[in-house]
Amino acid sequence: MSIRQTAVPLGGGLGALVLPSLALGFGFTAVFGLLAAVSALLAFFAWRWLHEPPAQGGGHADATAAGPAPLRNIEVWRISIAIGLLCFPQVAVLTFASLFLHDFAGMGTMATSASLAAVQTGAMAMRVWSGLFTDRHGNRRPFLRLCSALSALAFAVLWLFVVTAARQPALMAALPVVLVVAGIAVSAWHGVAYTELATLAGPGHVGTALSLANSFVFVGFCLVPIAIPGLLHVWSWPGVWLAAAICALVAWPIFLRPA
Repeated sequence: MSIRQTAVPLGGGLGALVLPSLALGFGFTAVFGLLAAVSALLAFFAWRWLHEPPAQGGGHADATAAGPAPLRNIEVWRISIAIGLLCFPQVAVLTFASLFLHDFAGMGTMATSASLAAVQTGAMAMRVWSGLFTDRHGNRRPFLRLCSALSALAFAVLWLFVVTAARQPALMAALPVVLVVAGIAVSAWHGVAYTELATLAGPGHVGTALSLANSFVFVGFCLVPIAIPGLLHVWSWPGVWLAAAICALVAWPIFLRPA
């Protein structure tokens, strides 16, 4: 599951490295042309490789019918909601970090692209490592709580740096580093959370459980780009990163295992 979750940061990291420079050099026609070509290539790969494996006896039907429905399992709902909450600060980094580094920190295209690529590369490495670590130690819930706490702390530190950077300009140079650390911390948990969710749902209901979690994820992808401009207008960048810290902190108790 953690290897599966490296796909999105891999694409995001490559896009952060390639697309801004391509737009500067050749315009957005080249950007969308490249995206169209890559989409066509991936459509070919899907047609070539994504086939249903042959059924072996009646095992598939039995697994589908086994276990309680995940939509009636409160633990499945809890983990799905926590996944959605942790995606709020993650989406804030992915959608507005470039604007923040350019407008607030005064970073150029290369520094901004490198920062976003570093977030995505770190997310890939941490997702694979966290899956290996929790598989060996059986500590998915404690790890998810740790990720929530570290993410809240990292965004709180980012908020503090932004608040004090106006009085201490030397802190501006550290903002990309703090942002990268916060972005990696809030992106390291995906494989572990989805594995825990799949375990709770059981082998016959994994699709339903993962779809429920992804529904909350896309709620975040919808609401965050709508909410951040309002936060910027009222509280500027400190309000954005403080809200991100609060979302990560709220997710922490949800990952507690019930008595």
